[in-house]
Amino acid sequence: LDRAVALGFDAVATGLTFLPAAVGITVGAHLAGQLVGRVGSRAVATAALALTALGIGLLTRLTAESDVLTEFLPGYVLAALGLGPAFVVATTTALSRVPHDQAGLASGIVGTSHEIGGAIGVAVMSAVAAGSIVTGVHDAGGFTDAFTVGAVIAGVAALAALRLVPPG
Repeated sequence: LDRAVALGFDAVATGLTFLPAAVGITVGAHLAGQLVGRVGSRAVATAALALTALGIGLLTRLTAESDVLTEFLPGYVLAALGLGPAFVVATTTALSRVPHDQAGLASGIVGTSHEIGGAIGVAVMSAVAAGSIVTGVHDAGGFTDAFTVGAVIAGVAALAALRLVPPG
């Protein structure tokens, strides 16, 4: 948001900056729906989380002078393309492993976990960014630290998926 203000974006332009993430998540989720049946949940989860780590990792290179279209959006969209399949794998894996009469409960738990996980992720990354920002200095240092934490967490999750996500 601070960057949007610095660029002189109005509310509509700022909102449109977030649109590619929605498109990326949707496209990634659609592709995952096709791939899970072909290559299995583990492969899709690992690739999705690795793509998320790569996308967030690209965001660590941002500076206060970075261009939104050429430097911000590529990492942002790659991270979103990874998140969509990760959501699909979490849902399909959870629902395929419970009895039919408990599918509603399992779906609710997965949905709640997505929301809580997202809230915790935002809180952690915001705390890291805020803890690294020097008052009155407009650089990207705090955000670089936050994106580094996010990339590392996504990378560790990709490695964990190799072991924890069922192959089928």
